[in-house]
Amino acid sequence: MDVQLTSKTAFVSGSTQGIGFAIAKELLREGAAVIINGRTPEKVDAAVKRLQQEIPGAAVSGIAADFGSVAEVDQLLAALPRIDILVNNVGIFELKPFADINDDDWAHIFQINVMSGIRLSRYLLPEMLARNEGRIIFISSESGVNIPEQMIHYGATKTMMLAVSRGLAGLTKNTAVTVNSILGGPAYSEGVAVAVEQIAAAQHQPVEQVKQHLFKTINPTSLLQRFIDPTEIAHLAVYLASPLSIATNGAVLRADGGVLNTIL
Repeated sequence: MDVQLTSKTAFVSGSTQGIGFAIAKELLREGAAVIINGRTPEKVDAAVKRLQQEIPGAAVSGIAADFGSVAEVDQLLAALPRIDILVNNVGIFELKPFADINDDDWAHIFQINVMSGIRLSRYLLPEMLARNEGRIIFISSESGVNIPEQMIHYGATKTMMLAVSRGLAGLTKNTAVTVNSILGGPAYSEGVAVAVEQIAAAQHQPVEQVKQHLFKTINPTSLLQRFIDPTEIAHLAVYLASPLSIATNGAVLRADGGVLNTIL
C-alpha cells in the first residue's frame, strides 16, 4: 500500500531511541523526510547516523533540545522548517510512591510529557490549518487509562495528552488536518531491555525467561502475552500520518496488545 508520504516532512520529538526512533524509521521507509530529536547533540548525531546506515538515502536530520527547558524549545521551534507531520512522542517516567512525588517532580514531568506537545502543536497547528493539510499524533499510553499506582504522575500526564489531543482535533473541523492519539502498551524499548538484562544477570537466569515472567506478572490482562515491539506501534503512527487516514480524527487508537480490558 502506498501511504503517500514521499513529499512530506515529519518532526518526531524524543526520537533517538524507543518508540520515537521506530516511528522515525518507519516514516523514512515510506519516503518521508524526518527530523528527529533528543536532549543532546551527541544522542541526536548517533541516531541520525544509525538511521542513515539502516535506510540508505534516507532524508533524516536532527535537532537537539531538552523539552524541560523553555529556551531550548524556543530555539528548536525557530529552527523547524515547514512540518507536515508532528509526532508528540517525547516523555519521561519513573517509579515513585505517591507520597514521595513532590511539587517539583510533578512540574518536571508535566513540562516534558504535556507541555512539549502543547508548545509544538501551538506553533505548528495554525500553519497546518492555513495550508489545509497536516497531521498531529500524540503518543500516549495505556497508563493514561489504567493509572499505575507507583507512577501516578506519569499516568496523569498521559491522560492529559488525550484531553489536549481531542481538544485540538475540535479546531480542525472541516479541514484536511487531523489530530489523533495512540494508546501504546508495554513496549520492549532500550530502557526496558537494560532493566530486564540487569535482573537476569542478578538472578542468573536467561533473559527470555525473565521477560516472560515479568510480563505475565505485570501485565496479566494482555491478549498479546508478550512485550510489544516499538515497530508495531510505529506502523499505526505511519497510517495516522498518511493522507489515507483523513476519516480518523479526534480519536484514540490502541496499540496496547489488549492490556486494557475495555471495549472502547
